[in-house]
Amino acid sequence: MKTARPLRLGPRSVAALLLVSLVGLVGIGWPLFADRAAAVTNHAADAPWLFALLLPLLIAVVVATIADCGMDAKAVAMLGVLAAVGAALRPLGAGTAGLEPMFFLMVLSGRVLGPGFGFVLGAVTMFASALLTGGVGPWMPTQMLAMGWFAMGAGLLPGPDRLRGRAELLMLSAYGCVAAFAYGTVTNLYGWVTVGGIGQAISFVPGDPVHENLVRFLAYVLATSLGWDLGRAVLTVVLTLTVGGTLLRALRRATRRANFEAQVTFEAPEGASPGEAPHRTYVTYEAK
Repeated sequence: MKTARPLRLGPRSVAALLLVSLVGLVGIGWPLFADRAAAVTNHAADAPWLFALLLPLLIAVVVATIADCGMDAKAVAMLGVLAAVGAALRPLGAGTAGLEPMFFLMVLSGRVLGPGFGFVLGAVTMFASALLTGGVGPWMPTQMLAMGWFAMGAGLLPGPDRLRGRAELLMLSAYGCVAAFAYGTVTNLYGWVTVGGIGQAISFVPGDPVHENLVRFLAYVLATSLGWDLGRAVLTVVLTLTVGGTLLRALRRATRRANFEAQVTFEAPEGASPGEAPHRTYVTYEAK
């Protein structure tokens, strides 16, 4: 029986993901280490540069995944379809207590299709949703990175070939809950170092020791966004537990039909000479 397996991470995929993640971490967190006398100590001016770096790195992840796993045009088409669906889901809850139904789709898609595919899907979905909702701004590269990490983490969860049913949904819902808060924390860091005048106890102070600024940042998160992150986490858990099983089966069925990573072999007819062209073609699948 054919089974749907997540796209594996090869050495080139791992290198590309590590590179884009390193660039993202530096791009988001550098103000914490900037000197007080630095000419620029927030993200207001660096967002275009981060975005310019991010786009070719996303393409590099896709190319590396194709090279390592044999991902073809069908997988790229599925990436486009899922990104369009995720972008369409985001406006349904945007602006309402952090209720964003796109997050549960990213969890399930990353689980089925693997970490490399999941990272690209998360980033592209956030980019498409920003274009759809008019949310393009200097915060967009940070949101793209955070959503990419969010979906990638689902692809790194254990037991992709063995764990099924209620246990898998419970694991995915637990991950979605924790990762929803992590997503909010990453995106909050961008806003915190950019927006000033929010009170000395919770404001970012350029040049202060990192641990002191992190204490202020924690107070900022608790005071400004905990409710939004909680709404996002609860909705992700509820949708994963209620409709997650059906959607997982649909995604796995689509992946099987796309025949990702199918191995094509050729066999010459019996009695054929060594140089004769093969007459039969076989596509083999891993069986469960």
